[in-house]
Amino acid sequence: MISIARDFSVTPGPRLIVEGDFSGEAFRETLLKPRFEKSLEKKEKLVVDLDGTVGYGTSFLEEAFGGLARTYGSDSVMNTIDIISNEEPYLKDDVSDYILKAND
Repeated sequence: MISIARDFSVTPGPRLIVEGDFSGEAFRETLLKPRFEKSLEKKEKLVVDLDGTVGYGTSFLEEAFGGLARTYGSDSVMNTIDIISNEEPYLKDDVSDYILKAND
């Protein structure tokens, strides 16, 4: 399981590393991608908890999850990752949309 607030930052930032701290790109490359690859290898679900932060920009979420789907394919990401978002339930649908539309 990954808790973005606990394992990365309570203040997720912009899309790209060059745009500022705690970017979606940095999250994907340093935390999400390595744990995703382990989950794929072990054929296990990876739970990502979005709760506990001050909020998300769409660019952060699209870069993190859409970027992962552009590398590994939407089906692979959808079948491997489970999103928790009790504080803002609509974010689950947003993330799913970013994953499914990543290769459009």
